Amino acid sequence: MAKPTTHIYDESKIKTLSSLDHIRKRTGMYIGRLGDGTHYDDGIYVLLKEVVDNAVDEFIMGHGKRVDITVVSGEVSVRDYGRGIPLGKVVECVSRINTGAKYNDDVFQFSVGLNGVGTKAVNALSSRFLVRSVREGKYVEAVFERGVLANEKQGKAADEADGTFIRFTPDRDIFGAHTFDMQFVARRIRMYTYLNAGLEFLLNGESLISDGGLRDLIEEEADSESIYPVLHHTSKTLEVALTHSPRFHETHFSFVNGQFTSDGGTHLSAFREGILKAFNEFSKKHFEGDDVREGLIGAVAIRLKEPVFESQTKNKLGNTEIRGDLVAQIRDVVVDLLHRNPLAAEKALLKIEETQKLRKELANVKKLAREKARAVSIRVPQLKDSKLHLDKRRGRGHESMIFITEGLSAAGSIVSCRDPNTQAIFTLKGKPLNVCDLNRDAIYKNDELYNLMRALQIEDSSESLRYHRVILATDADVDGLHIRNLLITFFLRFFEPTVYEGHVHILETPLFRARNKKETRYCYSEAERDAATAALGSGCEVTRFKGLGEISPKEFKQFIGPDMRLSPVSVENQHAVPHLLNFYMGKNTPERRRYILENLVVDEAL
Repeated sequence: MAKPTTHIYDESKIKTLSSLDHIRKRTGMYIGRLGDGTHYDDGIYVLLKEVVDNAVDEFIMGHGKRVDITVVSGEVSVRDYGRGIPLGKVVECVSRINTGAKYNDDVFQFSVGLNGVGTKAVNALSSRFLVRSVREGKYVEAVFERGVLANEKQGKAADEADGTFIRFTPDRDIFGAHTFDMQFVARRIRMYTYLNAGLEFLLNGESLISDGGLRDLIEEEADSESIYPVLHHTSKTLEVALTHSPRFHETHFSFVNGQFTSDGGTHLSAFREGILKAFNEFSKKHFEGDDVREGLIGAVAIRLKEPVFESQTKNKLGNTEIRGDLVAQIRDVVVDLLHRNPLAAEKALLKIEETQKLRKELANVKKLAREKARAVSIRVPQLKDSKLHLDKRRGRGHESMIFITEGLSAAGSIVSCRDPNTQAIFTLKGKPLNVCDLNRDAIYKNDELYNLMRALQIEDSSESLRYHRVILATDADVDGLHIRNLLITFFLRFFEPTVYEGHVHILETPLFRARNKKETRYCYSEAERDAATAALGSGCEVTRFKGLGEISPKEFKQFIGPDMRLSPVSVENQHAVPHLLNFYMGKNTPERRRYILENLVVDEAL
């Protein structure tokens, strides 16, 4: 038996990292995920947020009404017009952990950045970082390279307004190849405007400002779907805005000290409970939470002196001690809003009562569907599951996926070559039901959609989705495209978060196979086919794959392996989804036919 390798553990193995070295070594502790800029929460956007947070803190304390932001070729500049960092502490404030004025209530009462880390993390994770502070006609400027001070200077700045200027370039040694998506940047800045009414942001020269605060956010989010005008309350420490829509899900936004808490927390749960208590108190009835919150579009913002976040990225508030008082405060605020707006209150209650009625009817349909499913099989008959199940301790594994395909031949090809540990298969029996104009009870009355919902475990909430990726694997023909659109309609109609959170994907498979005796190439377009044909020469044989079942399992394995091509189903404008679904999948066949004829492109070579 081989002896275990002996590792010497002595004083030489003990290392002390500088604070900025520790940030570079353990980046995830400070900014969460890294990413390449294709996800809203990727690290490069967190760096931008950390710098902007400081500018917003100045505005909250009454200093400066404008912030200039420029993002060009991967370089970010932020200029505020606040008080400026005290000149004698500029270098320390951007390079020494736990150094700053955010601990002092006299200077910052409701600050986002309380732990003295944010700007230091930006410095440490940037290949080049410049800070310039201007106060009372003087300035101090310092340049860092990967967190190391490279140059420092000071002097007079008689013509410059007070404030702080920071310019940084995220380090490619840390983030790799990355690109700022300006839609993500603009969305983040828009969130700041809603939370800080009157603060103007100039983003690459474009002015972004909100005068109505959270009212503007909810009006924009609801678009034309509001059942009644937005109810809005604002005070020094609490702001609330809400309305109802015909949607099947609830939409919430929560903020603390000007920080968008994407994962919610204590204040969001208090908001949801406070609204329920308010409607029950106002109506003298006993509605369930689901009845009140279905279709609700709401936002809550609070200001705390000592917020406790669950991570440096500040996505979730953890101050549990404030919950009881906050629930009571929100209840009182919403009750007052309902009394002050009787027409809005009447429409809201009609919506809630209709939801309650439909939910009771749906409960009976659900019961019958479950009894029927139990009689047929305990398990979902169309599901070929994977071995990787939902682990309640770890959450859904990022490697887990399910392929939704049509027909036994296509399913057979995938089953034969899949990785049974991580890849599940759900086989459709034919074209699924078009649910564009149907209510939720249609899912329970249709065996196929009901079984699909059960397989994905999304009946009660999209948050319980069993697989990290839901992959639509349909044939590359007209029928396959139709099935794909019907499935996307199913998700967007009843389970929108599965799409909005990036879980639904389309499997790209080759249309052609070009090969000669020495080489085989798979082509995903006619252009690739023509290029392959030319490259392989006169002995080239071209095969057109009409369906997934025509691809042998041996070949198919490479198309669902580590290098498989997936196109995420994404929505750039959520407000346009109902209109798009109605146009393309609704009952307006004459209008669609007219659109197709008017936009038909005829190939003159035919």
